Amino acid sequence: MTPISFKRHRFPPEVIQHAVWLYARFTLSFRDVEDLLVERGIDVSNETVRRWFLKFGLLISGNLRRRRPRASVRWHLDEMVIKIRGRKHWLWRAVDDEGEVLDFLVQPRRCARSARRLLRKLLKKQGFAPKRITTDKLKSYAIAIRKERLTAIHDQRLRANNRAENSHQPVRRRERNQQRFKSPGSAQRFLSIHAAVYNAFYVQRHLLSRRIFKAFRAETFAVWNHGWLAA
Repeated sequence: MTPISFKRHRFPPEVIQHAVWLYARFTLSFRDVEDLLVERGIDVSNETVRRWFLKFGLLISGNLRRRRPRASVRWHLDEMVIKIRGRKHWLWRAVDDEGEVLDFLVQPRRCARSARRLLRKLLKKQGFAPKRITTDKLKSYAIAIRKERLTAIHDQRLRANNRAENSHQPVRRRERNQQRFKSPGSAQRFLSIHAAVYNAFYVQRHLLSRRIFKAFRAETFAVWNHGWLAA
């Protein structure tokens, strides 16, 4: 757990925490967050909210990731196209069979080298090899799995990878709201924070009773608040 210091900040930690949570949790712009804070009597500019998000977002996302349980051994890999300054890039993403975002990679090409980079990053970060990898029929995945010498079952059945394809939807909404990402680095940085917060608050609500969902929500906010412990 990395302690977070709020020294030399004019606003109290609770205000900063709430502003970062609003932007990371919901599909809002910095100006939207500014308006919501003004409605509560807090006069802060959208540029200040942006700086808070960049400074504290990476710290809190790191704390959240360290508190997450171990991922499933069944991984879903997929890629989606994004436009950055008019140029086509590819966002390679991996989720497990429960919808947990494992990792992602912004690359300029849709090739075997990029697929292998994603796999190597996943193996290093997760610390174990999966038992099943589900992808679409892109040949780059088969090449990457073979070169990494993985023994996992490679599933390419029709609609078997809907879990990964559906996980792109929150990213698409944020991309539209931000009027596209401005650079590969900024996209990678934002999505790192967004994925950690998404994992913390994501739940298949339709499968839970109201009582269990309320308990889960209370526990989630406790984890979120614990990650903001100040130095």
